[in-house]
Amino acid sequence: MFSLSPLELEAIQLSLKVSLWAVAISLPFGIAVAWVLARCEFPGKSLFDALIHVPLVVPPVVIGYLLLVLLGRKGAIGGWLYDSFGITVAFSWQGAAVAAAVMAFPLMVRAIRLSIEAIDTRLEQAARTLGAGPIDVFFSITLPLTGSGIVVGVILAFARALGEFGATITFVSAIPGETTTLPVALYGLAQVPGQEGSAIRLVILSIVIAFAAMFVSEVIARRVRRRISGT
Repeated sequence: MFSLSPLELEAIQLSLKVSLWAVAISLPFGIAVAWVLARCEFPGKSLFDALIHVPLVVPPVVIGYLLLVLLGRKGAIGGWLYDSFGITVAFSWQGAAVAAAVMAFPLMVRAIRLSIEAIDTRLEQAARTLGAGPIDVFFSITLPLTGSGIVVGVILAFARALGEFGATITFVSAIPGETTTLPVALYGLAQVPGQEGSAIRLVILSIVIAFAAMFVSEVIARRVRRRISGT
């Protein structure tokens, strides 16, 4: 019988919570950044684009260490948050959500940006000639037509956040019940002799959740595209 131990259930629940919060944190910024990259021209755009995609090309441990330097209790931002509001981000599940959001952000931005770039700009121009302002055009034309890209970006970011390990363990460590997400728990079990069964179960669950996320992403994206095209 396929049963899960309390530790495994805790890791799954924590991973889902961290991933959902990571997506919620990054989605508004992801839409804004994707629109800027797709619709705006400005000096340094290439550099800005490169900075957004840095988490994809550097080791996750590097991102985790940078987050620790910035958001740790003695960091430039983390120290101010702790001294002013008593907020501690490092070594907490909130910190795990931040790390996952940073690592998943480029995937979300890329999916949404491609969707925005596929929109016929003449539709936006027509709305402006009819008196709609930039904000009205964005919410009435651009955002609805970007629906499939947003869905794909959200699911990709969720799947990436669910599997995040390097930045998480560097920034928030492996605290039982607090930061031991699914990949962190799997890594811990792999280091303990005799825990192969538990490790295999977590591997299977990770694969199932990832495939489910991809399947749901495709189904929702198709429905959104059909609704937009009217077919």
